[in-house]
Amino acid sequence: MKNLLLLLLLAQLTFAQKQQPWMIGPFRKADAANPILEAKATTTFKCPLRGETVNWEEKDVFNPAVVVRNGKVYMIYRAEDKVGKYAGTSRLGLATSNDGIHFKRMPEPVFYPDNDFMKKYEWEGGCEDPRIVETEDGRYVMTYTAYDGDLARLCVASSSDLIHWQKHGLAFNSFIKGKRDFWSKSGAIVCRKVGNKFIAAKINGKYWMYWGDQAQLYIATSDDLINWYPATRPNDPAYKSLDVSDVNCIPVATTRNGKHDSRLLESGPPAFLTKDGIVLIYNGMNYNQTGDASLAEGTYAAGQFLFDAENPVQLKDRSENYFLKPDKPYEIVGQVNQVCFVEGLASFKGKWFLYYGTADSKIGVAVAKKINE
Repeated sequence: MKNLLLLLLLAQLTFAQKQQPWMIGPFRKADAANPILEAKATTTFKCPLRGETVNWEEKDVFNPAVVVRNGKVYMIYRAEDKVGKYAGTSRLGLATSNDGIHFKRMPEPVFYPDNDFMKKYEWEGGCEDPRIVETEDGRYVMTYTAYDGDLARLCVASSSDLIHWQKHGLAFNSFIKGKRDFWSKSGAIVCRKVGNKFIAAKINGKYWMYWGDQAQLYIATSDDLINWYPATRPNDPAYKSLDVSDVNCIPVATTRNGKHDSRLLESGPPAFLTKDGIVLIYNGMNYNQTGDASLAEGTYAAGQFLFDAENPVQLKDRSENYFLKPDKPYEIVGQVNQVCFVEGLASFKGKWFLYYGTADSKIGVAVAKKINE
């Protein structure tokens, strides 16, 4: 029995040693409360495009963004109904919490496909996977994915109160210049932590954003947080196909053989500056033929990147392994099995709260003491 306890202690110490000094955490799942948000069949919404009332969060809720405002955690989360050829349109709901664990939802979505200039990009797949940062003057800037059933496109919107939003269109519209289009998702803007706020930060006169959901992670810059330009090599080829590699985007990180992130990389919450550099929490997808054989095929688990604070293109370090993986029934089985997808990070009441989608069906949270800011 003593030998067994010793082995368990050694295993815990070995895992703890994988927490590199610059990393945020370690995080512990709030198992007693998780999942903290689930689908709800009783809330309704008069869809302006269908012209009928839908149960807008009846199917699944997942992949939230969070900010701290007026002493509360505000969560913008993705919700799906059960209507349409894509088995559900995504809209964004809003919930608030006094403790970071228990949330009260607004009855209707605050962001959704509408009869506006974005309809051709958002209908009928919907508006997905928000990430939110604040500006120096107190506005909120949200990156989100519009999905029309063919292409996912990274988009931008802004708000002063998290309820009323102005859509600004495709994040890379000025870069595309009407010549072509390409798949793009998951924009994590670099911030500076000021108290409990994450304020978009300029580095060398530019805003920076990590983006993508492919075998390589990319980066883009902006002067105004609205119009973004992917970092590309000087010899950009002509616009020919829908493959982002044909735009010659510069990769800042790539997948790894033998690890949980062997198939693809995808940005998590907004990145932020620390004393060690820029920390980006990210999602990695496992491919068993070249990845981590101890994880199920297609598992989404979370890792962390450290980029140079003066040169955000330069990767300085990365976590040796995942720090969060699916291991609970509601994380293992759902709309998409074997998923912990991190997307929201809050500094609140002296702790870190990391919010994540579970199996693309529910929302969970992991908590850590604040260290190494």
